[in-house]
Amino acid sequence: MKDTPHVPRPQGSRAERIAEAMQEEIAEQGLATGARLGLRTDLIARFGASPSAMDEALRLLRARGLITVRPGPSGGVFVDGTPAQVRLGAIDVWFSTSVRDPRELFDARTFFDDAFATLAVARAVPEDVRAMSWALDEMRAHREDPRGYLEASMRLHHAIARASGITVAVGLYDTVVALLRNGMVRAAFVEPADSRVAHSLEIHEGMVRAISDGDVETMHKLVGLHSGDLRRLDD
Repeated sequence: MKDTPHVPRPQGSRAERIAEAMQEEIAEQGLATGARLGLRTDLIARFGASPSAMDEALRLLRARGLITVRPGPSGGVFVDGTPAQVRLGAIDVWFSTSVRDPRELFDARTFFDDAFATLAVARAVPEDVRAMSWALDEMRAHREDPRGYLEASMRLHHAIARASGITVAVGLYDTVVALLRNGMVRAAFVEPADSRVAHSLEIHEGMVRAISDGDVETMHKLVGLHSGDLRRLDD
């Protein structure tokens, strides 16, 4: 089936947008477990939300392991878990506590990425290369949007995975990527953003060229650079 250019997903419900804003606040401010976010009524006023939308947002955040709600005069909404943080090349990514070890998932993703890239050099057809080129265009278009850039990067690597022709392995890879995508709380470019994004694009553009040219030697070098871009912030 032919790939088509990615169309951004529509925004979620009001409750989902509130939950997204609150979890970004937790990650961005580095709020520790036990930090008080405020009373439910305070949050309703701050976000201009209906009580039902706020209740749903809080339910979503509880399900992600990020908050707890305590009753009583000294109660309110409290941080229940600090999002894990991983650096992926040019981007810092935070995850809800539902993702127990995002580094392990990223290690698995990188293992698949490296193997697929090598196989794609020999197996990719023009249609595969076109799908990769579309994803590269999306990465360039999202140079100032870290979440969009990361999504476009995932799309590129999925196109490379499909070019390997190993359907079972691609299915496993898709599962790993889905776990990462569903657990993401926030993404932000690492400063200096311009040079880091340029470096990331250079590597990915080189990988697509190597696949198009059937250049195994260059691909091996680029795979090493790509793998080295992943590290945990506290390493």
